[in-house]
Amino acid sequence: MMNEIEAFNRALFLEINGGGATPAWLVQVAIGIANDLIYLIPLLLLGMWLWGDSTRRSQTIKACLVTLLALGANQVIGLVWTHPRPFMLGLGHEWMYHAADSSFPSDHLTVFAGIGLSLLFSGAFRLAFAVLATGFAVAWARVFVGVHFPLDMVGSVMVAGVSYIVVSPLWRSAGGMLTQLAERQYRAALARPIAAGWIRG
Repeated sequence: MMNEIEAFNRALFLEINGGGATPAWLVQVAIGIANDLIYLIPLLLLGMWLWGDSTRRSQTIKACLVTLLALGANQVIGLVWTHPRPFMLGLGHEWMYHAADSSFPSDHLTVFAGIGLSLLFSGAFRLAFAVLATGFAVAWARVFVGVHFPLDMVGSVMVAGVSYIVVSPLWRSAGGMLTQLAERQYRAALARPIAAGWIRG
């Protein structure tokens, strides 16, 4: 069974991975998507916190906790079960440098999935759709440039989903208190910009 799954994974990778005749402009676009869109996530979270209401701030903290747990789980998975990246197997084309570490799951997509699923199940549907759609583009790009397999991306979504399930009951019991504590610290630390109306109190 595992052999069949791995064979499917490799075949699907070769369908998505950019071939030797790929135009240079498309390679550069894919590299930009693969590497740079991740920086939109901290900007989104910062905006949600600085200009959002208490509901948005609660969503922000929960999304961060889910994502951090998922990223921690990725590290454990990588240590327990090391899966080589395509270029480590001489498979396809590698269009950008990446360390030769375990490919499964993808940390990049885990971030997008952790934030996106948290927002989706918290009722922030538009933000969730934007994050998940961007994450899909990043997932495609990282396979296209040859640093991940398609099933690395499926694994990322699964890890993020399990992390959300783990965090949710804890959040129901302590999320409100944690949000209030964080807001008090925030208002004390940034009292002047809040008073000036630059950010929301």
